[in-house]
Amino acid sequence: MKDEQLLRLALDNGAAKAAVIPQSAVVLSASFFDICKANQCGNFGKCWMCPPDVGPIEELMARVRAYPRGLLYQTIAPLEDSFDIEGMGAAGKAHAKVSQNIETAARAAGLGDHFHLSAGGCRLCPRCAKVDDLPCRHPDRALPPMEGAGIDVYRTTKSTDLKYINGPNTVTYFGLLLLGAEG
Repeated sequence: MKDEQLLRLALDNGAAKAAVIPQSAVVLSASFFDICKANQCGNFGKCWMCPPDVGPIEELMARVRAYPRGLLYQTIAPLEDSFDIEGMGAAGKAHAKVSQNIETAARAAGLGDHFHLSAGGCRLCPRCAKVDDLPCRHPDRALPPMEGAGIDVYRTTKSTDLKYINGPNTVTYFGLLLLGAEG
């Protein structure tokens, strides 16, 4: 699929902005496991798509490195103020829906081998089956977070026109659809 088609796929499915980036622009660091382990989001060990259950970070980083390019996309949502935790949560859920829409469109377009990562845990189910010690309900649709795979989102955005921070009283979330040579 051509870059223009990939960008259209993201924008048509709810992304605010998108960029096609080479694999070399994806900045990785194993230190993100420790950041996830600090459990600021509350998902560590409570979501199949988050560390430690998503897999060893070195293996995930190797998987990220295996794809020659990616579609980096973002959603931007307004907040009442910088302490609007409810607004951030709602924006996170909306971003997860955009990510699922992009995944569905990618499959429908026949992209083939790809690795899709989103933001802040899977959020596909209202309650992850992991909490109840059950297997993932949707392993074919669940998306791991970019940071959980060792991606430094802030530094990865630096080579693009996508801003990590989009002004006061906004929250920005990112996703990355990594594509194989045929994608």
